[in-house]
Amino acid sequence: MTPIQLAAAAIFLLTIVLVVTRVINSVVAALLGVVAMVLAGVMSDLEAFGFVDWNVIAILVSVWIIAAYFGRTGIPEYLAAKVLAFSRGNVAVFVTLLGTLAGFISMFIDNVVVVLMMAPVLFYIARQFKFATFGPLIFIGFCANFMGTALLLGDLPPQMLHSVTGIEFGGFIWHSGRPSSFIILTATYLVVVAIFYRRFRRQYAGAAEAAAALEEAAAALPVREVGAAEAGAYIKDKRFAFLVCAAFAGTIVLMSLRQLTGYRLGFLALIGAVVLALLVEVLRKPWRFSVPDLEEILSELQWDAIFFYAALFALVGGLEHAGIIKAIAEALVPYLEQSLLLGVTLLYWVTAPIVGIVEHDAYILTMLYVIRDLASSTRQDPWPLYWALVWAGTLGSNLTVAGAPALFVAMNMAEKEDGRKVDLREFLGWSVPFVLWSLAICFVLTVTIWVLPGA
Repeated sequence: MTPIQLAAAAIFLLTIVLVVTRVINSVVAALLGVVAMVLAGVMSDLEAFGFVDWNVIAILVSVWIIAAYFGRTGIPEYLAAKVLAFSRGNVAVFVTLLGTLAGFISMFIDNVVVVLMMAPVLFYIARQFKFATFGPLIFIGFCANFMGTALLLGDLPPQMLHSVTGIEFGGFIWHSGRPSSFIILTATYLVVVAIFYRRFRRQYAGAAEAAAALEEAAAALPVREVGAAEAGAYIKDKRFAFLVCAAFAGTIVLMSLRQLTGYRLGFLALIGAVVLALLVEVLRKPWRFSVPDLEEILSELQWDAIFFYAALFALVGGLEHAGIIKAIAEALVPYLEQSLLLGVTLLYWVTAPIVGIVEHDAYILTMLYVIRDLASSTRQDPWPLYWALVWAGTLGSNLTVAGAPALFVAMNMAEKEDGRKVDLREFLGWSVPFVLWSLAICFVLTVTIWVLPGA
């Protein structure tokens, strides 16, 4: 390795250690890492700004503004009541259902946005039943991050796969005569969710204080009557709720028409947020909206997460600029050429820990091009390798907050709600089992369906 590569690797690894252990504030650690890379000559200050995907940042800020208004409609509380009624007042069932729903929604919406949508629903019930929110909310974060690669729309890796290979929407369901991303990830997901349901069932049924909390909450919130409750009991201003939901739906539709409009997704999301904010300000007095002004809405955004996300983009950009990600890819090539089973196995289990500490987009994009070039020179079927890469890249990223910024958002929101800090041991107590179960089940399906028939 060159001196620049050694410096980039050392700075990145030290930064990740500080971010994960939280010896200092994670945002400060990430920003210090960017500053150190610039001062060490790994990248220039202009390159650091250029490595940040400002399109993604614009999407997050814009949709978070809409989500902040959404949290004021009363719809999250109504949805919480409906889900609780469906679960018959069982907290374990409620949390599992919420997480399961988050995963399927994330097939169409960015996973950070899904966390923002689900958090108010969880918080409402947690306050009624008096339980800590970290475990359930980080589970929702895992679920939201899990299914983003199931279809073409939800996350960046499937969109990059489309860009490199030309695969269309239907190919994520069935490809080359075999079930592909949606079917395999859904099967894996449902098994993992069932495993974690058992954990929640033990957690909420094993303590006497939990049972007492359930009885107290049942008196305050008649669960059997909630299903019959009218939306008006929760949604005080239906016109405001309709306006926000229309803006949310309109923004999603507008973003889905990106190819027709020619604009970037971030700009389209910004249009939706600006239009909603404008309508709320114009209609506030005539319609008597009892909602905060825009300044207060902006103050509720997770600005620390925005800075953290931007810093991660710059850090990974520095690694890529120094040639480290390319070097890792080139080191794998000889093994990928030997046999399909060896190649898939090695690629899968090397990718998983890497994306656990590296925001996975740059790594996955680099490896996609490596696999494409390898297939063109060896005439090897690239699809088992493509799938192994994007699936391991998605599932492994749930290991730490450095791999999945959605987990950083979920952890910050839970800490604020619970009024305490979460240490590394507690976080890994949730993430490691989730990641290991996910990877193991998906790997068995990958080998069985995509490798052995062609071996």
